Amino acid sequence: MIAAFDNPLLSGLLGDEKMATLVGVEAELATMLQFEKALADAEAALGIVPAAAASAIGRVLDNFRPEIQALRDATARDGVMVPELVRQIRHAVGEPHSEHVHFGATSQDVIDTAMILRIRACIDLLEERLSALVVAFADLGHRFGDRPLMAQTRMQAAIPISVADRVTSWREPLVRHHERLQSVRGSVLVLQFGGAVGTLEKFANKGAAIRTALARRLSLGDAPQWHSQRDRIVELANWLSLVTGGLGKFGQDIALMAQAGDELQRAGGGSSSAMAHKRNPIDAEMLVTLARYNAVQLSGMHHALIHEQERSGAAWTLEWLILPQMLMAAGASTCVADRLVRTIAAIGGKID
Repeated sequence: MIAAFDNPLLSGLLGDEKMATLVGVEAELATMLQFEKALADAEAALGIVPAAAASAIGRVLDNFRPEIQALRDATARDGVMVPELVRQIRHAVGEPHSEHVHFGATSQDVIDTAMILRIRACIDLLEERLSALVVAFADLGHRFGDRPLMAQTRMQAAIPISVADRVTSWREPLVRHHERLQSVRGSVLVLQFGGAVGTLEKFANKGAAIRTALARRLSLGDAPQWHSQRDRIVELANWLSLVTGGLGKFGQDIALMAQAGDELQRAGGGSSSAMAHKRNPIDAEMLVTLARYNAVQLSGMHHALIHEQERSGAAWTLEWLILPQMLMAAGASTCVADRLVRTIAAIGGKID
């Protein structure tokens, strides 16, 4: 097993096929080609490269399929796939237009912008799921909200509350996460374009105009390069951990209510190989697991903030190891939470 999220067995427990498609290698390559095509179009519009070159590049990229093994071998050598990818694109475009492929850009511009394009699709998916969960919790409160529950403070019985009170503690954080996402979108969904060391040196006084035109074509925000300024990405990671943490609280409460035995009725549950009577709260436990997983990964993302000078291969690669896993954990958490909500047959009852 390399990662639980795509393991043939554990992915049934922790996987998210939709999210996996959005963060996978096919999506990564597609968004890189999208960047290169948009770059050529933007540069042609401002007279940086010939219009015929942009047209030729666009035609090739519409049907381009890179040689994956060559990309893999070159990445081992170069640390990134982009030099080999650009070589392959230039070869496919041919003379006299090949020299205009990737003009003025650097590998980080391609990789980071492709990542942002995929992140946009990922948070669209998470936003849709959060909205559905908010509605599901509201429905849960509507059906059972008037029933009594015994409040538990510091794991001890306190005083009676209503089911609505506890459901509110599950629902309201999700409402806030949904609201926070609007700020995260504005901060994170921006173009990365700075050239070799962030100065757009090949464009003279047209650098800002090229960047603006490129951002417009990709429907991203226009911002100065952030090659070594990774707070945007960590802001997203913080939000992902908040989402999984909020759903983890829901899972923890459901597991404890299942343990109490008389507060919760569930449809189904996990079976035991040794005790046929068991109905284990598997989904609830997985929400706790995923919350703790992302909380641990968040520390690594804060380490990835530390880029030396104008670019860090070490910190950058650390992001590649962690951020996709955090997106997968958040995706899995929303899937599991949706599944868990649907299994709740009743909450609350008589308090003696």
